[in-house]
Amino acid sequence: MRRAAGINIDRHLKSQGKKLETACMRAVVQRVSRAGVTVANEIVGEIGRGLLVLLGVTHADTEADADYLADKIAGLRIFQGSIGQGSIGEDENGKMNLDTAAVEGGILVVSQFTLYGDVRRGKRPSFDAAAPPERARQLYEYFVERIRAAGLPEMMQVELVNDGPVTILLDSTKAF
Repeated sequence: MRRAAGINIDRHLKSQGKKLETACMRAVVQRVSRAGVTVANEIVGEIGRGLLVLLGVTHADTEADADYLADKIAGLRIFQGSIGQGSIGEDENGKMNLDTAAVEGGILVVSQFTLYGDVRRGKRPSFDAAAPPERARQLYEYFVERIRAAGLPEMMQVELVNDGPVTILLDSTKAF
């Protein structure tokens, strides 16, 4: 039985008609040439070349979930080119083969509860599966520390114009 914030997660998810298998930390990872976040006309984070990570936390998430995603994201080999090469062309085999550290890139993490927008029943999203704000903030901060511990540079420059931000994930199997 998994518990978070005093809630029996199995019972809570079952009462919502949801499965534990779909209750997991979510990340949308975008390779960017630059990205940034502005709040109240103040830049609060920015990177150059690197990864923009939209991170969603649910009730059942633990530090182990954050550890897994942080390690996976920090090691993603989705950049092209040779180390020290100005170009971002493909390697000799036409493959993406470098991780963020190898290209001296940055990772900008944005907490985004809307990744849990559920539109299986109607067109207005329900965010019931998102973690309460305080728990989400704790796991978000833990996740960011894990990314920093991977030896990646601090935030650099990044720019994404997104109204909200709002991102809704859809799939044909109705898993979320």
